[in-house]
Amino acid sequence: MDCLRLLGYQAQVVDSGWKALETFRFHDLILLDLDLPDIDPLCLCRTIRTAGDTPVIGLTTGGETERVRGLQAGADDCINKPYGARELVARIEAVMRRARTATGRQPVLDRGAVRIEPSIRQVQVSGSPVPLTPKEFDLLHLLATEPERVFTREELMTRVWQDRSAAARGRRASRTLDTHVGTLRGKIGPTAQIVTVRGVGYRLEVAGAGAR
Repeated sequence: MDCLRLLGYQAQVVDSGWKALETFRFHDLILLDLDLPDIDPLCLCRTIRTAGDTPVIGLTTGGETERVRGLQAGADDCINKPYGARELVARIEAVMRRARTATGRQPVLDRGAVRIEPSIRQVQVSGSPVPLTPKEFDLLHLLATEPERVFTREELMTRVWQDRSAAARGRRASRTLDTHVGTLRGKIGPTAQIVTVRGVGYRLEVAGAGAR
């Protein structure tokens, strides 16, 4: 996964299917090895698909039959191992484009110097594009839909990470949310600040003459 990190992706590697079951809700896309030794990877793929719409790319050493089985289990794409870094990145970008297109067209939001265009998933600050990860964008967009409203931590985990379980109240979820908020604060600047409401959650505070 070093090639993904070098290109700016945040990548986490887990060493078992059971670990993947515990963590998949916290990620924007899953690269799923279809040769897992400890759990049926096709059952795992179906579980991920049942839980939400997180894109899945299957990785296999098999041929056409294995790729078809992966697709039938809910994978968005399948790729044979070994694969080149450029092909992997191209397939990730293609799957993510399809996932973004499926969200449909939504109104542009102007919040202080921050402009959010959901239809193309782009954010600008003072007219300059700011690159965000998919989850950073989803989090900022949700907060910006109702500026000054306090969103609880549980609601943010449910609506951004599609995590409706007790895990949304756990330490891992808290770290994930806090990390994304901290990164967003550094990227969007002072005119639209994400404010911590201690013991509750977060809200977006817009400086100046209000949001429209």
